[in-house]
Amino acid sequence: MSNQQYRAIRQVFPAMATQDGAGVSLKRALGQSDSQRMDPYLMMDVFFSDDPQDYIAGFPDHPHRGFETITYMLEGNMLHEDHVGHRGELKTGGIQWMTAGRGIIHSEMPQQVDGEMRGFQIWLNLPAVDKMKDPSYQNFDAEQLPNISLLEEGQIILIAGSLTLDGDTYTSPVQAHATQPLIADIHLQPNGEVHIPVPAGLNALLYLFEGEIQVGNEALQFDQTAILTDGDMLHLKADILGGRAMLLAGKPLNEPVVQYGPFVMNTVDEIKQAINDYNSGKFNA
Repeated sequence: MSNQQYRAIRQVFPAMATQDGAGVSLKRALGQSDSQRMDPYLMMDVFFSDDPQDYIAGFPDHPHRGFETITYMLEGNMLHEDHVGHRGELKTGGIQWMTAGRGIIHSEMPQQVDGEMRGFQIWLNLPAVDKMKDPSYQNFDAEQLPNISLLEEGQIILIAGSLTLDGDTYTSPVQAHATQPLIADIHLQPNGEVHIPVPAGLNALLYLFEGEIQVGNEALQFDQTAILTDGDMLHLKADILGGRAMLLAGKPLNEPVVQYGPFVMNTVDEIKQAINDYNSGKFNA
């Protein structure tokens, strides 16, 4: 007899159009306001365009402190460079995982002048004890990420964390101990369905970017983000056209969050220090 508790939709909000970098057009699916965060996640931006004017300006040099960024490229090619000396080309299906820690100055610039660019950037908070750690960068190609076949139901690309389905455990090369992130790209065929274990106690959300998917008994529409209730199992079923969604789950830090643009700390004084350190050149030290 099963004691599984299925997660349901608790709150829904639409992605909002905005711009970032040097004028890159995107949608903000999480983090439009302080009330639309989900601990430990701070923000998720979505960039989907086949118009070079929407993305060609890219993201020139800019700083970060106090959190991690995960960029997942569905389609396109972008170059990462930072002041520490990291350099990585983010290609279709790949991810980059950057820990800003005490401070990093980096750029992300398109390596294409036309065609489609589709992807996500996710901001994941760091615990207070890790906010001033050394910055780091990892790059993983599509072939390095687990691609889990659901047979005729669809597939799951595991971006971060571990997932056990039908007795088999899949593990992404990306792990983070404090926040235990589980990040997955779930692609369901028409009428496809899946039961995904998501450990109880982790906060979780879904963002739908293709089609329509039922979460339990409630439909999630295109371009909507759903914050989920607690539980240990997630039941998803696509409509007749199929559906595709990003799943983000993680262990809440339950710490104060103070954000000023690209700096995310725990107190106002720490934010002031970050601004002073950047303006005085200490990020480059």
